Amino acid sequence: MAESATLFKPPPLDATKAPVENVLELTPVIDVGKDVFTNTRPLWHPPGARGIYGGAAIAQSLAAALRTVPADFAVHSMHCYFLLAGDSEIPILYHVERVRDGRSYITRTVQAKQRGRPIFTTTLSFNKANSGGKKKLEHASSMPAVTLPEEPGPGSKRRFEESGGGPFESQKAGVIDRNRPPQERKTRRFMRSRGRISDAGGHQAHLSALAYMTDSYFIGTVSRVHNIPRFSSPEELKKALNALKNPSDLDDEDIARALKELKEEETADLRRRLEGALHRVTNQPPQEHKEVGMMVSLDHSIHFHNPWAFRADEWMLTEMESPWAGEGRGLVLQKIWSKDGTLIATCTQEGVVRLKQDEPPRSKL
Repeated sequence: MAESATLFKPPPLDATKAPVENVLELTPVIDVGKDVFTNTRPLWHPPGARGIYGGAAIAQSLAAALRTVPADFAVHSMHCYFLLAGDSEIPILYHVERVRDGRSYITRTVQAKQRGRPIFTTTLSFNKANSGGKKKLEHASSMPAVTLPEEPGPGSKRRFEESGGGPFESQKAGVIDRNRPPQERKTRRFMRSRGRISDAGGHQAHLSALAYMTDSYFIGTVSRVHNIPRFSSPEELKKALNALKNPSDLDDEDIARALKELKEEETADLRRRLEGALHRVTNQPPQEHKEVGMMVSLDHSIHFHNPWAFRADEWMLTEMESPWAGEGRGLVLQKIWSKDGTLIATCTQEGVVRLKQDEPPRSKL
C-alpha cells in the first residue's frame, strides 16, 4: 500500500454538505470486500496527541456500520476500544462484520485497520424504531438551566464560511461545584457541527457527527477537575500545534481559543503557586505541583437515547464528570442534551492519565 493519507485521491469538497460530512465521508473498497470502507479524506492529528483524533475512528466506524443496516433501525449503543495510535498519513480500512440480524435488534462489529493491524474496534447494537410497544417505562435526566450561546447578527458569517476551519465548534459553559472535591465537580460545554448538515445525509449524518464530537474534551476532564492544564505553557501548546500533520484542520479561531483558555488556566495555576508560597511563609506544607505526562483514551462508549430527536448542527449541551481516578487511569461520564432539553446520549470513557514524575522511571530487571 502506498504511503499516503488516503487510499484513493480525494474528490473535491462537496459544498452542499456540512464540513463534518466531508470529513467523515467514506469510500467503499469493493476489491477487498462488500463491507469494507476507507476514509475519503485525510484525518486530523490533534496537538499533543499520539495519533489521529479518536472521534474520527468512532464516527467513521459508525458510518460504516450504518451502511449495512436498514433505515428504520437506529444505533442505541456503541462500545469502542482504542488499540493503537492511528497514523494520519496512512489510510484506514473499516471492516464491518454482520454479527446478527434480528427482527428488533441488529448487531455489528467494526475493525479499523492500518497496515493490516487493528487500531480500533467497536461493537454496535441497533434497535428497530417503535419496537418497544405502546406501553413504556420512561424517564431521563433533566437538562441544567443554561443560556445558549448567542447567534451571529444579521449579515454576519460564521467563521468556517470565511476562512475554513474545524468541522465543529464548542464553547465553555462553566464549571459546577468548583470548590468541591474533584469527583463532585462537573464541566459543561456547548457544541455543534459547523454549517448545516444536508438533507441527503439524513439522521445518519447527525448521528455520525454527534459521535465525532463526543471525543472532544472527554478524557481531559480528569485533569480539569484537578485544575491541572493539559499544556503547562503557551510555548508547549504552540510547539504541539507546529507539529500537526494536518494543520489545516485548525484555524486561527481554534488556536486563539486554545491559547485564551490556556491563559485562564495559567492564571489559576499562578494563584495556586502564590498560595503555595504563602504556605511556606506560614510553615504550612505547600501544595504538590502536578503536571500531566501522558493522557490516552482506552475505551469509549455511547448510548444513543433519542437518535431522531436532535440536529447535530444545532447547539447541544454536554456535561462531564469524573467519579474516579487512580492506578494511572481515569473514568469520565458525559451527558448530552439537545437545545430543547432532550437527553440524546450518555457516554463513558476511560483512559491512561499519568503525571510527570519527580524521579526517572526505574529500569526493568
